[in-house]
Amino acid sequence: MNMQIDIHALPPGASDRQPRIRAVLVAVALATLGVGGCAPLRGGHSTVVVTPSQSSTASPASSAGTSRQPSLAAIIRNQLQLGHYAEGETALRQYLKQHPGDRAAQAMLRQLTADPRQALGERWRAHVVQPGDSYSTLAGRYLGDPSRFLILARYNGSTNPSMLRAGETLHMPLSAATDTAAAGAMPAATTMPTAIVRGTESPAAEARRLQSESVSLLGQGHKDQALARLDQALAIDPQLKPAGAGATALRTQLLDSYHERAIVLYRDQQLDQAIALWDRVLTIAPDYEPAIVYRTRALELKQRLKQY
Repeated sequence: MNMQIDIHALPPGASDRQPRIRAVLVAVALATLGVGGCAPLRGGHSTVVVTPSQSSTASPASSAGTSRQPSLAAIIRNQLQLGHYAEGETALRQYLKQHPGDRAAQAMLRQLTADPRQALGERWRAHVVQPGDSYSTLAGRYLGDPSRFLILARYNGSTNPSMLRAGETLHMPLSAATDTAAAGAMPAATTMPTAIVRGTESPAAEARRLQSESVSLLGQGHKDQALARLDQALAIDPQLKPAGAGATALRTQLLDSYHERAIVLYRDQQLDQAIALWDRVLTIAPDYEPAIVYRTRALELKQRLKQY
């Protein structure tokens, strides 16, 4: 694993200490190449909340004369979730040329190009972001479909849907008239029960139901929606027990995707966001060893950088 650290991004006044800084950063980078033992998790948790990515970062493979188009999941993960809207729109249009009948891609493009106020309405209610919230979980809660995270992020003027901060106030649309019509990415049968039963069940029951829906979605071939639905369930109840082998396997994929996204943030020196994502992993699975090891390293690196 390579970790690149831009010393030009260090605080003003650090330029005269660059040799010492380089020595520290090189030592830390070398230390990350091997995974030794792991220490028990200690210390406080960050308040940064990061939307989980769906899988590890991947770049389109290319060969002489041909290039593989990125998957829809890769476009969402690497461009749309990070706020690269122009690049994401270009990639979506290219993807739809190859897959003109892909309803999920069509719906995502509509979310990207539609006027959010016209699509969702001018009336809204305030929502204070809580630890564990993400645009996908909020879209599931207020719009009935977690895959509509993008238009909800644009409704709130977000330039980086992958990140929310606890305590931040967001606008949740009150208009329900356009919710079902604009969803598109998922069959109506999978979105309507959420809207119907919400408010009549306990949080624990809602989490169990969402987990069951996630397994059902996976069985229907909607992997991205299944992961988003399970993410929503675990945001409600991080100690939710897996119900069956399907739920266990899906949870493993979700935790792996959190960890892989945190690794990318760590390499990009976005240490607070990476630590927050590892916090989320460890809340769900306290014995997830890679998160324990890398979170400790991120905290150590953050402390060393503060000294310079």
